[in-house]
Order: sequence, then structure tokens, then C-alpha cells
Amino acid sequence: MAAQLMKLCSSGRVLVPLFVVGFLAATTVLYRFQDFPSGRFYSSVSWPKSPHSGNLMMNSSFDLEKGVDISASNLEEEGTPHHERRSVTRNDSSMENEAEQFYVFHSNTTQNNDQKHLASLNLEYNSSVTVSTNNFTVVRSTPMDRVEVLINRSNTSASKSNSHTNRSKRAVELQGNLKNDSFNIEKYLRRMRRVNLITLLQMKSMLLSSPKYSKSVRQEWSAVRDNELLYASSQIKNTPVLRSVADLHAPLFRNVSVFKRSYDLMEQILKIYIYKDGKKPIFHQPGLTGIYAGEGWFMELIQRSKHFTVEDPRKAHLYYLPFSSTTLRWTINDAKLHNPKSLEDYLKEYVDLIRNKYSYWNATGGADHFFVACHDWALRITTKHMSSCIRALCNANVARGFSIGNDVSIPVTFIHDEDDPSRDIGGKPPSERDTLAFFAGKIHGYLRPLLLKYWENKVSDMKIFGPMSHNSEGETTYEEYMKSSKYCICARGYQVHSPRVVESILYGCIPVIIADNYVPPFFEMLDWETFAVFVQEKDIPNLRSILLSISEDKYLDMQHRLTMVQRHFIWHKTPQKYDLFHMILHSLWSSRVSRIRP
Repeated sequence: MAAQLMKLCSSGRVLVPLFVVGFLAATTVLYRFQDFPSGRFYSSVSWPKSPHSGNLMMNSSFDLEKGVDISASNLEEEGTPHHERRSVTRNDSSMENEAEQFYVFHSNTTQNNDQKHLASLNLEYNSSVTVSTNNFTVVRSTPMDRVEVLINRSNTSASKSNSHTNRSKRAVELQGNLKNDSFNIEKYLRRMRRVNLITLLQMKSMLLSSPKYSKSVRQEWSAVRDNELLYASSQIKNTPVLRSVADLHAPLFRNVSVFKRSYDLMEQILKIYIYKDGKKPIFHQPGLTGIYAGEGWFMELIQRSKHFTVEDPRKAHLYYLPFSSTTLRWTINDAKLHNPKSLEDYLKEYVDLIRNKYSYWNATGGADHFFVACHDWALRITTKHMSSCIRALCNANVARGFSIGNDVSIPVTFIHDEDDPSRDIGGKPPSERDTLAFFAGKIHGYLRPLLLKYWENKVSDMKIFGPMSHNSEGETTYEEYMKSSKYCICARGYQVHSPRVVESILYGCIPVIIADNYVPPFFEMLDWETFAVFVQEKDIPNLRSILLSISEDKYLDMQHRLTMVQRHFIWHKTPQKYDLFHMILHSLWSSRVSRIRP
């Protein structure tokens, strides 16, 4: 055969055609990619099979190993003050074409020419369109062979979009073979799990072994306060066991006797000093609506409280740093400065001011100072310079720096109307809840795409959706599903916390919390497993089986306890005993008392 090949080559009958074919192929490639330096392709594009072969996701700022976007503009759960479940409307036409939809948040920051070049990669599939790939987050991902870019079928309208104003939302349609595609989101989920899973049982052990703090630097005023705290600690430890408490539902608590005694002592003893330093709006000016409104409601109510606050700091057991992490986030940052480091530096300057102006911080190293912060960034920006404080945080991720026994987990509460923060509570009785499980919301982070992949449109009793319409009809539909479902899925987004936890409780829908390493609110006192279900992220494929394995009697018990725990998750304009304001206050008190030692 070799001899025959040499004979053919010598006659030129093979080399000439090969040369011609190669020349034509090279010319075609050069022609079709002649505008590549400006980022424009004139070809149908297949998505790379390998997750390591330079695909769009791996070149973005999305850290799939951690499951979060590492670009500064997307370190938060929601990204904007708007409610996550209603901010994007689904593309029905894409669903008809059996394509799954995911969303891209584009951070429009000022860029130099090189950055603009990298941020304007254009892919054409039947038409020329533009997709920005610099500083964006892929918030839903699905296995696929090919990608069709359908953001805007008009190249003209796409090029005219305002890319230097508010962050834009763009949709990309995905199609592919779910069985054979090597680009599989579960691979990234496995990479993310290199971070150790900390179970609820381990969290309980960490609570018991949390570090203790010595008494204050010996001054006359501090000695009096220390003795009061030591007295309270002794009383709580030696509380007699009570089988029932008249005004509390005992099964909700780890130890209802301890909680009752601790709460009563808090009402008798606790005094708080609020620093006057700091200018509005970051300090002293609460925001009372939106997804992060919890920190604002606490600020509003504690500043109005005459029972728990004192004007003389020497009479205080706790010192409140009255800043709003949400206002700080949106006031300090702008389009040119989108970096959590700037917020961290701002808080360092504030702590230095407090430390140098007053003696109270130095007396305990900040151990008796606290703040309440619900924005996603609060956990990160307070770790370096404020970790000695009692941090009351919504983003209570024990794998990312939340300290059990020192820090306090508080719930995310989305407030629609500041005049009526607890409106529209309740739902259908258990016998009329015919939907097994419900979820709807933005498909961001690594977990929610997996939830939809396994359960969207799979079985009739699992109502698992993406985001609902941003209008009153979508809001009503969402609430009706929660009021008529047995279980409501509270799946993490970019961060571990979600407003669905409190929404589920208030609507009588048992929360199913899928967020590894999340410390639930008031963990030190409430026994969450009596009224909520915890599912590990790896068990999403078995979600329906897990829920169906819960007996009817156990479900009814949990549902009853859910109605009893509602009172502890409600804001009131005038605080009521055991309500959300007092529960946060008690968690702060409990952290302080439990950590003092002789």
C-alpha cells in the first residue's frame, strides 16, 4: 500500500486536490473570522464540551467551585433591592422550543478600551447579536451541546442598548442532550463540596463549645455590669426544669425553661447604649421596606425603646453600632467603585473612631458591642475588623466565617408595606393543601438550576418554577401557591439565606431548607427540626422521596408547630412580647451572657 501511495503522490493526483482543499478551507476561516479582533463571529457556534476549554462561564467572574459570583458587583443574593422572585419574566416562547432559560446579570462598570473589547463578544446564530461577558454572572446553567444566543434578534437594537447605566438582564437559550453532554452542572457542585459540610448536629456541638470571654477591664462601672451578667448566667444555668410554660409552646425550643428564664432576666436587666456617632443615611436612618428591611426595623425599634436603652454608657451591658449594611452598600459604592474592600475600610475607620473616642470598646475588645446587618456582603466586610463584636447576620454561613456561639443568626424578612409589616399571614388548613412542594424564584447560584433540572415540570404535585411575573398577578399567584402547598422549598441562591424561610412560616407552609452550612435564625434556642425540614444539597434528586417519607401524623405535628412559631417571626410597629424584635434582642443578650466567665 505504501508503494501505491508513493506512486500516486509522484503523479500529483493526490497532492494537488489536498492543496486546493486546504487553501479553500483556510480562506473560508479567515473570511468568517476576519472581524475577530473586535469580538464578532460570523458563524454558528457550538459550546465547548469541556468545562476547562475556555467556555463563556469559566472565563467570567463566576466561581463555580464556591458557587458564587466573585465579581464584586454580584456578591449579594439579590443584587438589587427588588424582590428576587418577581424581577424577571419568563420567556414562554423559549419553553415552547424545549429550550431551558438562564439569566445573566451584567455589571456595567466603567471600562478601558481593552476591557470593552473583552466585554463585547458577539455570537451569531441566524442573526448577529451581542452578549457582554465581562463581570457577569451566569445565574442558571444546564448541560448542553450547543448554545443559541437569543438575547436580541435585532443586531441594531442590541448595539444601541445602554451598557453603562443600571445593570441589565439578558436571557440566553440553551439546548442540548442532557445525558451525553460533558458540560454538567453536577461536576461543579462536586467541586464546591470541597468545603466541608457542617451538619446541624455539629452546629449544636459548636454552640456548646463556643469560646468564653473574660470580664471587662476592671473599672468601677464595668465591675457592676459584669456582676449583673454573672448573676444572670448563674440563674439561667440553674433554671429548674418546667414541663410547660403558659405563654410558650414548649416543643419549639431546645429547652423552654432556659429560654423563659433567660428572656425574663433580659427584660429585667438588659440595657443598651446606642452610639451617637455617624451621619445619616448610613447611620441612624433605617430602611423599612425591601428584602433587607430587618436591619432597619431593629434600628427603628431599638432607637425608640425607652425600656432597653440608656443615655449613660456606663450603665450599658451592650453597645449598639447603628449602621445599615444595605445603605452602606448602595451609598459608598457606585459604578466606578464596586468593591467590598471599600466598605470594609469604611467600617474600619468607624471602629477606629469608636475605639479612640470612647473607652468601652477597649474594655472588652469589642466583645460587648454588636450590630444588626442583613445585606449579603455584611458577613464578608465585617470579618476582619469587627469579628470580636456580636454580629447579628442574615447571611449566617458557618463555612464562610459565621461564628456559632458568638454571632447571631437572624431571619431575612421582606417587608412590602412599612405601615403593615405583618400583613396577609396564614393559609389553607392542612387538609386543603394539595400541592406537595412549591418553589419559584430567580435561578441564580449553582443550586437552583439543579433544582429545576430535576423537578421542573416532572411530576404534578411538585410545582417548581423559575421567576414569576413582576406584577400583582405574579405576586398573588406566588402567595396562593405558598398558602396551598404542604412544603415550600427554601433553596439558597448566591448566599445561604432566603426570605422564603419566613414567608413559608407565615403562610403555614413547612419550610424545606436546602442550604448547606446555613445556621437557621435563633439557632441557640429554637429546635428547628420540629417545624422545618433540612435537605442536604446533594440530595436534591431524592427531594420528592424525602418529603413523601414524612408520615401524615408527623406532617400535622410540624404544621401545628409552624402556626405556633409564627409569632416569633413577625415585626410589629409597637413591639410585642416574644415577637421578632424581642427574639433578636434575646439572641444578642444570650450571646453576651453565655460567653462571660468569672
